[in-house]
Amino acid sequence: MVIEIPKDHPRYESLVIREKIIEGMHQKIVAEAGLIAHGRGEAFDYILGEVTPPFALNQEKLAVITLLRAKNPVISVNGNVAALCSKEIVQLSQILNAPLEINLFYRKPEREIAIKDVLTKAGALQIYGIDPRNQKSIPEISHQRRIVDSRGIARSDCVFVPLEDGDRAMALRNLGKDVVAVDLNPLSRTSLAATVSITNNITRATTELVNFAKNFSKMNIQELEEEKKLLNNETLLQEALKFMSSRLEELASDQKYL
Repeated sequence: MVIEIPKDHPRYESLVIREKIIEGMHQKIVAEAGLIAHGRGEAFDYILGEVTPPFALNQEKLAVITLLRAKNPVISVNGNVAALCSKEIVQLSQILNAPLEINLFYRKPEREIAIKDVLTKAGALQIYGIDPRNQKSIPEISHQRRIVDSRGIARSDCVFVPLEDGDRAMALRNLGKDVVAVDLNPLSRTSLAATVSITNNITRATTELVNFAKNFSKMNIQELEEEKKLLNNETLLQEALKFMSSRLEELASDQKYL
């Protein structure tokens, strides 16, 4: 049962997100390990100040441009994403014309069905990843996330993988695919392997990505290329690290934290 959280609570948004994750676990959408993964990411969000920094907005712009320029973009969905931002992910899928594909580390039929139901309720019309007749495997991976859909990730040239495993991100890159990732840890394997890394909370990032996608989808190829010239993934990752370092130094010198 979801706990009622007063809106004047100083940790309101964070606690609401936690309750969504817990409720998602009870509904078989989120694996138990997903709670640990969420808490690990939340620790980095504290360093960001639980807001989207300017560098992250630029990362999101680059992500949208990369997805719009792709011929066969696909959005990979796991349990945490479905529990926290199914509405936004479906919107992004529709704007980018990128099908959704369910891809799970802890793969169980009941989880696949639960996640499909959540995405369908959010308006998704095209969901890949759960029909065994269309399953293929990614080389280099031995666990369940090696299973991909022949109509989706298997034939894609760009995969949006929010909340991703580093080994699959690297395997997808080795297959010649672009990878767009959301990871609050800028030093994770996922962040370092991705073509475009977004250092932000998934709930903020997906909302902002939808807004950027609405605007950028109106641009022609030349305009998108001009925007892209102003953005560089490696430079933005360095900015993320510098931002976090500076913020920690700032907090360490603030008397109220001592």
